[in-house]
Amino acid sequence: MNQGRKKVTFAKGLVMQWIKIFPDEATARLRIIADKPQLVVIGEKRICLTLHNNIFFAVQDRCTHNGESLSKGHVNYLGEVICPWHNYRFSLQTGRESSSRSADLISYPIRINEDGFFIGIF
Repeated sequence: MNQGRKKVTFAKGLVMQWIKIFPDEATARLRIIADKPQLVVIGEKRICLTLHNNIFFAVQDRCTHNGESLSKGHVNYLGEVICPWHNYRFSLQTGRESSSRSADLISYPIRINEDGFFIGIF
């Protein structure tokens, strides 16, 4: 099934679009270094893309506490991206802030298939 540019409609009128980031998984693995967040810009969306324990994750790049770019931070052994300003920790799987001190991050789904490496945005 081709997921490029396919739209999925959610409740409240949200529409998800699958945006191709890399031509294939091998290219993604060459470009994304494990546990080193990378900034990906899709239109006006700034996304923090990471590879942790051999799994790709995508969350919003802006820390909900003070607005710093999470792609300037690092990933710890628990699978959390750490904000470089005040060390707020966010789960890569859920976007949840570890101590409930700040709002959660938006998490973006990733789809990898024979057509490429895609991030779902809405």
